[in-house]
Amino acid sequence: MNEPQVSVGIMSSSSIGFILDGAYSLGNDCFTGEQEAVYQDGKIVWQGRLWNELSFFPKNPASDSFYLKDVTIGVNFHWERKETQRFRGTLKLIVQDERIIAVNCLPVEDYLLSVISSEMSATASLELLKAHAVISRSWLLAQIQKNKELLRDDKKAVSVIETETEFIRWYDREDHTLFDVCADDHCQRYQGITRASTTVVAEAIEATRGQVVSYAGKICDARFSKCCGGVVEEFQTCWEDIKHPYLVKLRDGKDETDFPDLRDENNAREWICTSPDAFCNTTDKNILSQVLNNYDQETTDFYRWTVSYSQEELSALILKRSGIDFGQILDMVPVERGTSGRLVKLKIIGTKKTLIVGKELEIRRILSASHLYSSAFVVEKEDVHSGVPGRFVLRGAGWGHGVGLCQIGAAVMGEQGYKYEDILLHYFVDAVIEKLY
Repeated sequence: MNEPQVSVGIMSSSSIGFILDGAYSLGNDCFTGEQEAVYQDGKIVWQGRLWNELSFFPKNPASDSFYLKDVTIGVNFHWERKETQRFRGTLKLIVQDERIIAVNCLPVEDYLLSVISSEMSATASLELLKAHAVISRSWLLAQIQKNKELLRDDKKAVSVIETETEFIRWYDREDHTLFDVCADDHCQRYQGITRASTTVVAEAIEATRGQVVSYAGKICDARFSKCCGGVVEEFQTCWEDIKHPYLVKLRDGKDETDFPDLRDENNAREWICTSPDAFCNTTDKNILSQVLNNYDQETTDFYRWTVSYSQEELSALILKRSGIDFGQILDMVPVERGTSGRLVKLKIIGTKKTLIVGKELEIRRILSASHLYSSAFVVEKEDVHSGVPGRFVLRGAGWGHGVGLCQIGAAVMGEQGYKYEDILLHYFVDAVIEKLY
């Protein structure tokens, strides 16, 4: 098998400013310098002409690069911001939904060099970087294969289930149809060569070149999140109702089976409202700096956290985020929890409407102006008058969906001397590591 190529959706806008730093070919012509493409009536306006799409190929792929202006990072998160980013490989501009999409096409291993540098700090241990290189490669190739299977079978991925009493939605990379993956946390954080990779990142990628985690002869859908909160979640809690045998419940610690059934409400409350020992239960700034880039380090209370809303704040927030007028919020009742205590379904009871919402990211999205850290939380009501709470307090655990590798837990394991193979096989149960190319 030769090294595959990957197409990454970087940004979309009604106009895109970009700089070709080097000689880029389009057809028989060559271009360089500052450029702008503008959407108009289903076409791209560039250099006074209308185009269906544009592809700029570097003459010298090893040294040529291009810049994209005003790329949004941290979409819908509390640290969202815009920046100019630099990329190697091909720049492709396409049209979708009255906007231009900028797509970067490049070899998988070059893509990984950026992903590992973007997802992890360059100060991370070599074993942690190796582990992350393998799961990032595995996840990417699994998604590309899944997309091919959907196209082959002429199937569309279903991600919404809506009835009179329930609204269940999950978000996955098959939301993208014109490119393989996006560049933000929805898929894997990718920022080109904006942040220079270090020799240790390059060493980790080269040492694991072509390696993936697989199960029963198929590449694993190798998920990861910032902090599981002490127990790893199962795949079907967060996405489609498929149970992957390698993405199962386990304690993020040396004894992987030592934890209560967190699907039980009483157990979940006790677990979330205390701070049990786990690999990811750390405040060691040296370890956290390995996983959290500068903007991520603005978040410090991720293992256990508290969010408080007044009645007015919460009812206005839910209306804005869901588009549904529940009236005053009377209660939020857990309906179903996953194996880490994360809510799969939550019943929101209002004076005007009652509705069960899910899955985990939809719950997090509705209950925060950005994204709630996780859906592993319990609800406390305060200042209740005539059945109407004046305040809701959410006490929660973890950061992210909690499925697969826990980045902070893996960083701690790396510091404790675990090899990358041990880290991977802790989080991906009964999987094997194999070399594809």
